[in-house]
Amino acid sequence: MASVNKWIGIGNIAADPEIKYLPSGEAVTNFTIACNENWTKDGEKKERTEFVKCVAWKRLAEICGEYLKKGKEVYIEGKLQTRSWEKDGVKHYMTEINATYMQMLGGNGSPVSPRQKPVEDDGIPF
Repeated sequence: MASVNKWIGIGNIAADPEIKYLPSGEAVTNFTIACNENWTKDGEKKERTEFVKCVAWKRLAEICGEYLKKGKEVYIEGKLQTRSWEKDGVKHYMTEINATYMQMLGGNGSPVSPRQKPVEDDGIPF
């Protein structure tokens, strides 16, 4: 049976992203986005914020590390993944979004994806 692991979200960058380089030279950037949910219950406005951990790799990681800043609105697509590690005999788990696509919102943001190639402007109006 087929399955789908796709996450889509819009939120604000909670803190400046952290970019690191692995010994292989591959870039990895970790960042968190705050996704707000608003509703009204019994005439009272309510709000809840979910903080979603994201990780980007390679060229997308470099772009996220350079352009994303705390407070900026961003659209992220990716897949949900859980990783685990052991520390002091205790097993820890973290679920995060492995970002495959990013678009900065609220300005002149353009979509960024490792699967896209830049389009050359050849002067054709269509």
